[in-house]
Amino acid sequence: MSTPTAGRPDPRSASALQLEFPQSLATYDQYADAQRAVDHLSDSEFPVQNCMIVGTELRQVERITGRLTSGKVAGAGALSGAWFGLFIGLIFSLFGEESVLAVIAATTLFGLAFGVIWALIGYAATRGRRDFSSVSTIVATKYEVLVEHKHAARARELLAGLPGGLPNPFA
Repeated sequence: MSTPTAGRPDPRSASALQLEFPQSLATYDQYADAQRAVDHLSDSEFPVQNCMIVGTELRQVERITGRLTSGKVAGAGALSGAWFGLFIGLIFSLFGEESVLAVIAATTLFGLAFGVIWALIGYAATRGRRDFSSVSTIVATKYEVLVEHKHAARARELLAGLPGGLPNPFA
């Protein structure tokens, strides 16, 4: 666990995510480019604790992973229910005096059945409006490197020495 040092804010606090009068140093299309710029500053012994990378122009991306069928839904419900039943069975077996294997087997089977039933009920409730599975995430389309105003001139000077360090704002 890290502890704050004298004169520095605790990195877990909200104030650690703020700069005093931040100025935009550069904006990049890829996070790796923004990271490369800050790494170059660090290699040049620039006080990088006065910088931050901010993802902007956020958008949600949803990747469709497959088609849902009642069989797939039932299988996923069975697996989920069986795991939950196994967990409950293990807990019951710690406190019960019955056969451990019988308790675990019974709760696993009950969990499996319960999982299948509830998964199919949930699937039927959608009435075919969402017959696919997906994974979604929020991504930034631009990454802006900000620096405290008192260090901005020096940072720009250092980035000018990095090929592609200061992207053309008119490109």
